[in-house]
Amino acid sequence: MNKIVKYVLIGVLVLGALWAAAFFVKSNSKSAITYEVKTPITTSIEKKTVATGKVVPEDEVEIKPQISGIIDEIFLNEGVQVKAGDLIARIKVVPNEQSLNQAKGRVRNAEIALNNVKIEFDRNKTLFDKGVISSQDFNTRKLQYDQAVLELQNAQSDYQIIRVGSAGGSSMANTNIRATVSGTVLEIPVKEGDQVIQSNNFNEGTTIATIADLSIMIFEGKVDEGEVGKLELGMPLEISLGAINDKKFEAKLRFIAPKGLEEAGAVQFKIEGDVTVEDDFLIRAGYSANASLVLERKENVMAIPEALLQFDKKTDKPYVEIAIGAVEEQKFERRDVEIGISDGVNVEIVSGITENDKVKVWNKTEPIKIGEDDDEKASK
Repeated sequence: MNKIVKYVLIGVLVLGALWAAAFFVKSNSKSAITYEVKTPITTSIEKKTVATGKVVPEDEVEIKPQISGIIDEIFLNEGVQVKAGDLIARIKVVPNEQSLNQAKGRVRNAEIALNNVKIEFDRNKTLFDKGVISSQDFNTRKLQYDQAVLELQNAQSDYQIIRVGSAGGSSMANTNIRATVSGTVLEIPVKEGDQVIQSNNFNEGTTIATIADLSIMIFEGKVDEGEVGKLELGMPLEISLGAINDKKFEAKLRFIAPKGLEEAGAVQFKIEGDVTVEDDFLIRAGYSANASLVLERKENVMAIPEALLQFDKKTDKPYVEIAIGAVEEQKFERRDVEIGISDGVNVEIVSGITENDKVKVWNKTEPIKIGEDDDEKASK
């Protein structure tokens, strides 16, 4: 019985040793890691930046009343097309009681003054006709009479303006709010019954409506201070709108702010561009937009994929590894390179390698292996 157990244990040990040897041999028989290579290409590279902003009309005109009062009626809605002179709203004049009483008192005073001056004027005219007084004395009295008549007319006009809104007795001229330009009504921020005031030295006045021409639009956006130095007036922009998919609009840069504003710790500069609006598309004021700007472009330069670059940990200088001899030998040497512009995919190589060099492709996750396992995966 002991001999049987002994032989079984020996057999198990022998089988285990054979299995370990087989596993070791199989593991070491796999092929060495093989890296792919790529040669530099000749291409064009553009360095772009994107400015975020919005599209707005070039000119927005705010319509304000000439007198203060209450909105009596509104004739138009937002979004309609208007021409200069079209009626937008009508204001009902609500005179100030104190101002009205003061104007009425001025009229009475002017009437009393005119009556007194008229008595003197009539008496002097009679004396002048009889040759009793000189023409100089008569002209002086006549001047006083004309001035008194004019003062009464002015007082009556002021009273009419305060009472009905117009010196002519009709308030149509001032109480009718009309469009001053042609365009689209963007906004009517008031409603019937709202009180409005006219523009003066102390108040900009109540806006009755905002009108703009939506066929003339501009892009307003901001760029970072690190890129504003590369911008030039007149350079092309490509505008994409969030509300209109699969469509790009052309624009030209027309303004770069001379002063930057700090936002969230970064200095931003305002830019503006004239947008070319096509008749087939309606661009509404305030659409969010992105403008793509080409900061730098180089034609026919030698480039490699940016993923092939490595950077020295000490000097942070870029380098690549170049195949020496046949690719199958998998022998590489380091080459320091000087790089130019990059578009995020390809990077320009200024010096360090030639067009015939074969650059090692780095695989960040798993090296490429050529062997039985890869053959099986390929066949699957």
